[in-house]
Amino acid sequence: MKPIIQIKNVSKTFESKSGQVKALQDISIDIEKGDIFGMIGMSGAGKSTLVRCINFLERPTEGTVVIDGKDLGQISDRELRKARMEIAMIFQHFNLLMQRTVIDNVCFPLEIAGVKKKQARERARELLQIVGLESKEKAYPTQLSGGQKQRVAIARAIANNPKILLCDEATSALDPETTNSILKLLKDINIRFGITIVVITHEMKVIQEICNKVAILNGGELAETGYVKDIFTEPKTEEAKRLVYQGTSITSSMKGKRFVRIVYSEQSSFEPVIGNMILSFNTPINIMSADTRNIGGKAMGEMVLQLPQEDEIAEKMITYLRARKLAVEEVELNV
Repeated sequence: MKPIIQIKNVSKTFESKSGQVKALQDISIDIEKGDIFGMIGMSGAGKSTLVRCINFLERPTEGTVVIDGKDLGQISDRELRKARMEIAMIFQHFNLLMQRTVIDNVCFPLEIAGVKKKQARERARELLQIVGLESKEKAYPTQLSGGQKQRVAIARAIANNPKILLCDEATSALDPETTNSILKLLKDINIRFGITIVVITHEMKVIQEICNKVAILNGGELAETGYVKDIFTEPKTEEAKRLVYQGTSITSSMKGKRFVRIVYSEQSSFEPVIGNMILSFNTPINIMSADTRNIGGKAMGEMVLQLPQEDEIAEKMITYLRARKLAVEEVELNV
């Protein structure tokens, strides 16, 4: 089966007064139907430009974008408008119509599609119930909290039964608790309707919470892509490591001591591996940091350990940990 979204060798160059700006360089990504696919990078990485290339709000300078078998660069303007109806989008600042009530905001895309008023309002009420805002249908956006506004935006986005939902920094303006509730809603919608969701963010926590796959962008280039679990466990590129290690003090400065990062899952967390290792080698270690994260609904933990100075014992400890099915990677820690 072909991916529902195929991004093939896409580059995007903008013209400015100071010359050309290369926002994207030779990006290739496949997104399968039903994925919740994350695109992450720091400011200027090119992620928002890339998501706008998916629905051709930005036309790539080079390369192709194929949506459900259609090359968007090879179809007419009329066909493109029709294709865009299957690609919905929500934004950081909600973009609601302030002079319309909640239900009228949700009805808006249905009106544009020519749906009869009675049928449109029935559909809108169904969606407001799904997003938990059935009691707010007569309210105006100014009367809603940020989380409620985003729920209205989500209901409006899926009103015409799109195949794809693009989320451009959709939780960046929300507090952590509200962010979690919106991510849960998006996951429920993905399961309920089978909508493929593309999440654009600069927060690794968002990716870990909701996405099954991720592409890491850096300076307009694709640094790394794969399953979220795999990249969390063993990030390969420096950019991936920087994002995965957010919140720790790991840096590129080596201080001459042996440190390892270990990752364990629910299955490997029942055995007291660290305690047993200390007893086996009769040698103490330091736990520099420890955390548990939710990766796609499963608990995964990570620790950074300081091993003994003696290389022979340190190597044996690393072998011991790997033999117990833990992911082990030597890291550089600034202490």
